[in-house]
Amino acid sequence: LKNLIDRMGEVNLMAIEEFEELHGRHEFLTTQRADLDSALKQLERAITKINRTSRRLFRETFDAVNALFKDLFPKLFNGGRAELRLTDEQDLLDAGVEIFAQPPGKKNTTVEMLSGGEKALTAVSLIFAIFLFKPSPFCILDEVDAPLDEANVDRYSDLIRKLTDRSQFIVITHNKRTMEIADRLYGITMEEPGSSKLVSVDFKAFAAAA
Repeated sequence: LKNLIDRMGEVNLMAIEEFEELHGRHEFLTTQRADLDSALKQLERAITKINRTSRRLFRETFDAVNALFKDLFPKLFNGGRAELRLTDEQDLLDAGVEIFAQPPGKKNTTVEMLSGGEKALTAVSLIFAIFLFKPSPFCILDEVDAPLDEANVDRYSDLIRKLTDRSQFIVITHNKRTMEIADRLYGITMEEPGSSKLVSVDFKAFAAAA
């Protein structure tokens, strides 16, 4: 027995205090883990709800914008047809959106196969379809009409004029036909070398005075 006691070594007089300290630490960590498990479950439920709502809103928005896009495209191109398609109907949150367009007299193809002017007019159709679904206060169009021919510029300008009842358009252009639809015109001129000057014309005020 004496040899056994000797092999056990000295008695740890702090064992009770160390046990109580470790026991308290264990209970604290157990409580923290339970809180984390609960928070994780709440987060997973929130993510599931957000994803479900996002899928529903995306589907509604996509279908509405697609319908407007299908309606606007033939108006701007004076014929033809176009539509938006999802790359993956099963996974809406990770799916891409492809634009298929068929101008008059051409085969149905993706937007990458169109000419510069056709791409610009297709992009305008899509942008305005989004505006018709959910207008924003301002829209800035920078040289969008540059690759368009005169007939397309006229249709493009007419559509902008129709949408001014819900949004204010700031159009940067060098095309005289587009300038004709503006309420106010701003330009930069250089009367003297190295000195730029802003020139503005308020067509509404001019028409009223006339």
